[in-house]
Amino acid sequence: MKKVDVRDRILGGILGLCVGDALGVPIEFASREELKEDPVTEMIGYGYHNQPPGTWSDDTSLTLCTVDSLCNGYDLEDIANRFLRWFKEGYMTPSGVAFDIGRTTRVAISRLKHGFSPKESGLTEELSNGNGALMRILPVAFFVQNMNLEEQMRITHEITAITHAHPRSLIASGIYVQIIIGLMDNLDPETALLRAKRIAMDFYQDKPFAQELRHFGRVFSENFRNLPEHEIFSDGYVVHTLEASIWCFLNSSSFEEACLRAINLGYDADTTGAVTGGLAGTYYGVKAIPERFLRKLAKAEEIFGLVEKFFKSLYK
Repeated sequence: MKKVDVRDRILGGILGLCVGDALGVPIEFASREELKEDPVTEMIGYGYHNQPPGTWSDDTSLTLCTVDSLCNGYDLEDIANRFLRWFKEGYMTPSGVAFDIGRTTRVAISRLKHGFSPKESGLTEELSNGNGALMRILPVAFFVQNMNLEEQMRITHEITAITHAHPRSLIASGIYVQIIIGLMDNLDPETALLRAKRIAMDFYQDKPFAQELRHFGRVFSENFRNLPEHEIFSDGYVVHTLEASIWCFLNSSSFEEACLRAINLGYDADTTGAVTGGLAGTYYGVKAIPERFLRKLAKAEEIFGLVEKFFKSLYK
């Protein structure tokens, strides 16, 4: 594959996430069986949330809140305040209203509203391992790429833990960020995953992480890519979303193929689409995202401008 430059990867990753989210929004909660009979191949609208084509959800909103904050450097309080503005004012939404908010995110943001600091607001229960932090962690990879591993993981974990503070969610974000960093270093998908595995197995060998690593055994197994589709789950559990997104990415040869494969798994289609879109967009670059998708994406020009600003802040 032709080498993709850094700007194209960052634009591709974030716009790819937005496109994957918007492709999945109308079919969120649709069953895999329904989508087998009538697969989605275009940016359609309405459906479950009754939103026009190109509408994106909380995945994109919270990602863009993070991007906008990181343009000015790392400030955890500022990121948390932007999440609050999204929740209360509809900041960084397509139509001025936040919708499709996950339970853990809703509770954590309510805690922020009641005076908890962003280092205390995240939920730590095992049942709070939804995908609501994984779906927004992508820009952190671009921000921390040139830092040492300790700093990369510290910032990744802190931003994850604003809402999802259980070690399993922290590991999922850490793995995803390390895959993205590998792709930014021009590694192919399989090698980027292998690199992330090596880093995770070493970094997470102590408590409270060590006992959680077993939950990532499938995604790190040698034959993961060859698992049949019926063994890939696309619900809202963070490990399943990580698995489904990596599986779709490994089993495709273009941005479009990866994203359409992801959303047509059904159920939590927007988040599986967003997390897959982040991987595929980073790898293939912004030029690989079909123009017909970008044309329909809500506020595409504003997103493009924000990501350009983010890129310039990173590579002054």
